[in-house]
Amino acid sequence: MVRELTKRYGNVTAVDRISFEVEKGEVFGFLGPNGAGKTTTIRILTGLIKPDGGKAFVAGYDVLENPIEVKQHIGVVPEVSNAYVDLTAWENLLLVGRLCGVPSQELKENAIKLLKEFGLYEVKDKIVRAFSKGMKQRLLLCMALINDPEVLFLDEPTSGLDVESARLLREKIVEYNKSGKTIFLSTHNMEEANQLCHRVAVINHGRIAAIDTPENLRAQSAELQYVEAAFDKVADLRKLSENPNVVKVLSVGNKVRVYTADPHTVVEFLVEFAKRNGLRILTLNTMMPSLEDVFLKLVKGREAVIR
Repeated sequence: MVRELTKRYGNVTAVDRISFEVEKGEVFGFLGPNGAGKTTTIRILTGLIKPDGGKAFVAGYDVLENPIEVKQHIGVVPEVSNAYVDLTAWENLLLVGRLCGVPSQELKENAIKLLKEFGLYEVKDKIVRAFSKGMKQRLLLCMALINDPEVLFLDEPTSGLDVESARLLREKIVEYNKSGKTIFLSTHNMEEANQLCHRVAVINHGRIAAIDTPENLRAQSAELQYVEAAFDKVADLRKLSENPNVVKVLSVGNKVRVYTADPHTVVEFLVEFAKRNGLRILTLNTMMPSLEDVFLKLVKGREAVIR
C-alpha cells in the first residue's frame, strides 16, 4: 500500500504524491515512459532509497520503520544486473540466501530446485561473467526467489532478451503468481503487461495517470477503437474523413484504418462508401484499442495516438 509517496532530487520531483494499493496474489503492472518515476518507486518500496514524504507498506511492513522485515519478505530483479560476475551461479545464490537469513539446509535445497527449474543447474559452477544475458536474467530471478518471498519486484525483467528467454521468464512469472506470490512488474512491453497483469498503473511525470485492468482501460478509450478495411483499389481518404463519426483516418500498408467511437455506424458507412466508389472490400475488421494505444493516450495525449 502506498499513500502520498513523494521523492525529490533537488528541484526535480521524481515521484509526486502517488497512492495505490496492490492486492495480495495479483500481478500489478507499473507502466510509464523513461523518467516517469517507475524505478524510483521500486527503489523506495524495496528499501534502497528513502522517500521525502508519504507512507509505503510492503507485505504489511512499513518500508521506513521496518526495512529489515520488508527485505526478508521480498525478492527483487533490478533493472541493472546485481549478480557478482566473478562468482559462480551457485555462489551468488548462497550469498543472497545467507543475506536473507535462509537456513543453510533450506538454502541449498532452494538453490538446487531453482537452478534446475531455470535450466542453470549444469552451469552452476561456472563464473557468471561467461553467462549470456538470458542466463544472467534467469539467475537474477533465481536470486530473487531464493528466500521464497511473498512479494516479487521485477524491473524490466525481459528487456533485451531473446524470444525464448523472454517467454521462459513470462511463463515463470505466471507460474509463481499461481503459487500465491504477489508480483510488482515494471515494463515497457505493453503486450507483456496485457498478458500478465491483473491491473496496471500508468505513471507519467511522477504522477499516477490511471489504474485499472487492461480491459477496462481499453474500454474507457472508446474513441481509440478503429475499423480496418482493405479495398481492391486505392481509396480517397479525404472522403472517408468527411463522415462525422470518423475521428481520424490513416493509411496502414494496403489497409485503411478509421478511428471512431461508433464502429457499427462506420462499418455501414464503409460498405456504402465502397458501393458508391466502385470498390470491393477485401477485409473488414473492428478493433478495440490496444493497451499500447491507451498508454500513449495517457502519457502523450490523444492526438499522439491517432495522428
